[in-house]
Amino acid sequence: MHKGSAMVAAAAAAVLAGCTTTADAPLDTVGEATLRFADGRPAGSASLLNDPEGVRLVVSVTGMVPGPRGFHLHTTGKCEAPGFTSAGGHLNPDNRKHGRLAAGGAHGGDLPNLEIAANGTGRATEIVPGGRSALASIFDGDGTAVVVHADADDYRTDPTGNAGTRVACGVFSRTG
Repeated sequence: MHKGSAMVAAAAAAVLAGCTTTADAPLDTVGEATLRFADGRPAGSASLLNDPEGVRLVVSVTGMVPGPRGFHLHTTGKCEAPGFTSAGGHLNPDNRKHGRLAAGGAHGGDLPNLEIAANGTGRATEIVPGGRSALASIFDGDGTAVVVHADADDYRTDPTGNAGTRVACGVFSRTG
């Protein structure tokens, strides 16, 4: 290759290497939670990431009963076993109804069901309702918990989605 052509090719490669789309940009982690079962065993983890679309929640769980399970953001960053009721109700800063199928829904804590595979693991990536302003509610004075329930969320029963008992819980802490 001619020396001038090699320089042009190198310059073009350098320019192209600097071109990334927003979707390719790394996402900053702004919060993390470790989920635990009532007996203290680890149940998984959850991360909150800054995303061009708002706040992305990534959750990964293990040791669960297979099938769809409701999972939600709850108003209080407290996970006291055995029932995790210390986490309060669903995060609902805009005072909306529960469920994306309900008139006047969905509220900030509503998330799609978490599908648990036959091996007891599940993973989901969701955009938290409320956009970036959701972070103010998540990291308010009493914090926020992420909770996995025993049953599927029906997406309409207010205020809980009929998702059953709370089987795993984790409290978000700010990381960034």
